[in-house]
Amino acid sequence: MRATRDITINGKVVRQGEPMPMLFIYPFFLVHMGMFGLSGFLMAYAADDVELLFLYLHGGIAIFVYLVFYLAIFGRDEVKWMLINAGLGLLGIWLEIETILSWFGKELGDYSPWVHVTPFLYYILYTFLLRQMLLDLTGSRDRPGRKRLVEMLYVLGSLAVYGGLWLSR
Repeated sequence: MRATRDITINGKVVRQGEPMPMLFIYPFFLVHMGMFGLSGFLMAYAADDVELLFLYLHGGIAIFVYLVFYLAIFGRDEVKWMLINAGLGLLGIWLEIETILSWFGKELGDYSPWVHVTPFLYYILYTFLLRQMLLDLTGSRDRPGRKRLVEMLYVLGSLAVYGGLWLSR
């Protein structure tokens, strides 16, 4: 993958069009976003009385920053794919978060719809990152035939997970 604009990573400037240091980017964002996503998830669902302003400030700022990084690292077309995938994946997101909450004796309906905004957005950002990692790990990003195959397997794998969750309910 190549940088879509000049960015600085670990003090080194990566110029537009240069290869990105993926061994740094994926582990960093997977851990960093995992921690912020978990904290946003806990803020949204751990207490009965959620302070929406703090939840939105905490999650909203982080989500905005991640989107800026995603645009700089992955480019507009890939981020567009993320948003399309998010629109198609709302059922999957609902099923997976509903399943996680069920482990704690709770349901999505126990919370105001506004509480779900931050955890859902984190989920979208995290699954986008997983797709990007799959494209790079399989060397598919610049190979259209292989990319279509990996994306098809990604969608089928997601549907298998969602179907398994749906059937286990």
